[in-house]
Amino acid sequence: MKEEHRKWYSPTLSKDIEMLIFGHAGYPLILFPTTMGRYYECKDFKLIESVQWFVDQGIVQIYCPDSVNELSWYNKSIHPAERVKNHMWYDQFVLDELVNAICHQKGLPKVAVAGPSFGGYQAANFAFRHPDKVSHMISMSGSFDIKSFMDGHYDDNVYFNNPVDYLPNSNHPDLWKMKIILGTSEWDICLDANKTLAGILTNKNIPHWYDEKKWAEHDWPLWRMMFPEYLAQL
Repeated sequence: MKEEHRKWYSPTLSKDIEMLIFGHAGYPLILFPTTMGRYYECKDFKLIESVQWFVDQGIVQIYCPDSVNELSWYNKSIHPAERVKNHMWYDQFVLDELVNAICHQKGLPKVAVAGPSFGGYQAANFAFRHPDKVSHMISMSGSFDIKSFMDGHYDDNVYFNNPVDYLPNSNHPDLWKMKIILGTSEWDICLDANKTLAGILTNKNIPHWYDEKKWAEHDWPLWRMMFPEYLAQL
């Protein structure tokens, strides 16, 4: 399996950023790490290995960027308003330096996004904020309400990065074109979060696949089982 490491100075984030790219060709998929995970996390925990066949066949090319969660949602040393602003810089980075660049390179209008756990939030939030840029959204055990990170602070920036708040009021036509998978399990700590988001999508008649596995907990073995099954739908 072809693997490429990239490191560059991000003008959007004003810091160095690193990313791994897996595969030689195929549909582009951006895979976000978990809570404080780095760009190599999904490789280290063998999530990439679980879908090696799709990568080797040139069906999909997977981009694993760094996160900046330590500067945003998990940065307790700054005011909550600054935490969400830092995340918005990350959202702009993903849009400008990843998605738009990949679409230009491949001559495609959209990409796929995916992630486990907090990466599932990242994937869903980016997809629902930018439905004109995302064709497929795969969340594995994601959670979609970030108000708990805000210590009671709430403003427009929080609203527009909290899918359970803004999605009910969003009517972008590309939401109804997106292929959406919400994967969870009966022992998943994010089970209720996925049921809530599935309910919002159902109320809006937005097509989606809500997949609830049995006898599995919120952890990498579950996501390694899910990811190849979901990529088969891509």
